[in-house]
Amino acid sequence: MLRDIVAVQPLEDYRLHLRFDDGQEGVVDIAQHVPFTGVFEPLRNIEYFRQVRVNPDIGTICWPNEADLAPEVLYAIVVGQPYPDLELT
Repeated sequence: MLRDIVAVQPLEDYRLHLRFDDGQEGVVDIAQHVPFTGVFEPLRNIEYFRQVRVNPDIGTICWPNEADLAPEVLYAIVVGQPYPDLELT
C-alpha cells in the first residue's frame, strides 16, 4: 500500500523529518540518497533545501522547482525496509 507524506520539517545537514498518513515518522538524510545534480542541484543551497513542502496532490515532498521524491522509497527508509525497485525521483 502506498503511503502519503503528510508533514515535513527540514533539519540540520540536509535531513528531513517526515510523517506519513499511517502515523509512521522518522528522519531521512537526503544527502545520503540524492545526488545534488540535475533537477536536484538547487538543493545544494541549504536555504533552498529548507523550502521543502508537502504536495498533498501527489502525497510527497517537493521544492519550488517541482523536484520531488518517491514517497514509497522515503517510507522504506523511515521504517527500515529494503528500498522498492524505484528511483527516488
